[in-house]
Amino acid sequence: MSTFTERLRASSETTQSLLCVGLDPDPARLPVAGTVEFNRSIISATADLVCAYKPNLAFYEALGLPGYKALEKTIQHIREDAPHCIIIGDCKRGDIDSSAAAYATAMFDVWGFDAVTVNPWGGMDTVEPWLNNPGKGAFIWCRGSNRGAADIQDLPVEGVGNLTQPVYLRLARRSQQRASQGNLGLVVGATAPQQLADIRGICPDIPLLIPGVGTQGGDLADSVRCGVDASGRLAVINASRSVIYASSGADYAAAARRVASGMRDEINATLDDLGLGWT
Repeated sequence: MSTFTERLRASSETTQSLLCVGLDPDPARLPVAGTVEFNRSIISATADLVCAYKPNLAFYEALGLPGYKALEKTIQHIREDAPHCIIIGDCKRGDIDSSAAAYATAMFDVWGFDAVTVNPWGGMDTVEPWLNNPGKGAFIWCRGSNRGAADIQDLPVEGVGNLTQPVYLRLARRSQQRASQGNLGLVVGATAPQQLADIRGICPDIPLLIPGVGTQGGDLADSVRCGVDASGRLAVINASRSVIYASSGADYAAAARRVASGMRDEINATLDDLGLGWT
């Protein structure tokens, strides 16, 4: 069986893309009546441009039971219309091991996500249950894209050789030690390019999920330069609102495609500049 990292590489090669589109439906911003119709249109318009989709569960849970139904139908449509794509459940679950095991069953076996985001701040033992299946990925929330991420994640702690290092680097080192099965990655925000580069230096061969380009202001080219591995791969660069809400009119799907295509082209141009383009 292929590991999650191998599956991610294959998906990126299929579309020659490192771009991920976040599916975060906000009823107040949808140009059509239904979440399912909106998501289906976005997916069909961008399926050949991306390596992954990332539904954020918060937006579906906020809709109650209809939201769960919409999520189910969204996943089904991705499987049908974009079978090459990785589906990342952005749930940021974090709990003690028995609860984490139940969460993992829900996300992987019930919902069928290929990967999830995981909150590790209860300790590395809370991450272990997510790593039991090498074919399913867990992206550990390491350094956020939000403004307040530095409040905790940048705090200095004792590190290698009794030298101080920020907490996020301590977590990155621990994660690298646990990444032998090919199914562990890290979430690192595009809004912190130096931190992204530091983490890639410590974790040279694991996937990085990079949110924060577009609406949050992260630089796309910097995300590529700082986030890819030595072969120019294993960076999953996510854009959500800047793509799915590119237009509030009837042309919303076409606008989403236009923005996603431009982002993929910019990513690939940066890879070419690095001598790491697609063959």
